[in-house]
Amino acid sequence: MSDGAARDGAVNDGAGTIVGVVVTHKRRELLAESLKVLATQSRPLDHLVVVDNGDEDAVRALVDGADVPATYLGSKHNLGGAGGFALGILYALSLGADWVWLADDDGRPEGPDVLATLLACAREHRLAEVSPVVADIADPDRLAFPLRRGVVWRRLRSELFTDADDPNENLLPGIASLFNGALFRASTIDAVGVPDLRLFVRGDEVEVHRRLVRSGLPFGTCLTTAYLHPDGADEFKPILGGRMHTQYPDNDTKRFFTYRNRGYLLSQPGLRRLLPQEWVRFGWYFLVTRRDPKGLLEWVRLRRLGRRERFER
Repeated sequence: MSDGAARDGAVNDGAGTIVGVVVTHKRRELLAESLKVLATQSRPLDHLVVVDNGDEDAVRALVDGADVPATYLGSKHNLGGAGGFALGILYALSLGADWVWLADDDGRPEGPDVLATLLACAREHRLAEVSPVVADIADPDRLAFPLRRGVVWRRLRSELFTDADDPNENLLPGIASLFNGALFRASTIDAVGVPDLRLFVRGDEVEVHRRLVRSGLPFGTCLTTAYLHPDGADEFKPILGGRMHTQYPDNDTKRFFTYRNRGYLLSQPGLRRLLPQEWVRFGWYFLVTRRDPKGLLEWVRLRRLGRRERFER
């Protein structure tokens, strides 16, 4: 079904209407694997919106044949992840969504009960947003991205649990990955807004997280369910004996958007306090670890573009 009302076949469980939003770009095979799991959730999606930044007929056909009421939005202009999620979220709200479930195209829920578990966790803790743990799709016992609790970096899912007797142990409050299986109340989106199109890719999730923190709304990560995603830990390089990490993507395009967008992000309220740490981390990485002063100068140039809001691609 390519376009249907969000409330067609809606589940009467008191949650209202849940609309999924997936953004894709030239990853039809990966999207197909994601759709299989999204369409077989024990708490079914009421509707699914797929934003295709490649505007491909093959992707439209895939979405048309999905086993869930779905809308295909093909964009002839590449909106990036930021613009794609903004479009998809706004469309979901226009359908009457009470909850919006966000997912990228290169990952998928760990199993059929992810949405039901997230919904139960949000209700239990009265959360405005709840995310699953983001696990490595090739090794689900490992995290797809390292996560810091206090001053210790965690790389295994089991390391996220600290106290089995704590009644809140199924929740990691105040920390969330927002585009990999995140479940938002519609009222939360009203309060924090949609991703910033200007960021295109890289950092758009951090920017929404910044707004979510500043809103004062309760959110967190549900530790008892997961979203599977390709390993992204290789970008995070340990420095100072592993006590800190810095980010070095593997190609020029990723570095351009990552460093430029970080320049903007760290000039915003709520993130400025991280600036001294940012200079220490990247200065150490480029000058001591890589012995690459030209790399540091390029990092300075790119972050300056972001700080000045020069967002040309």
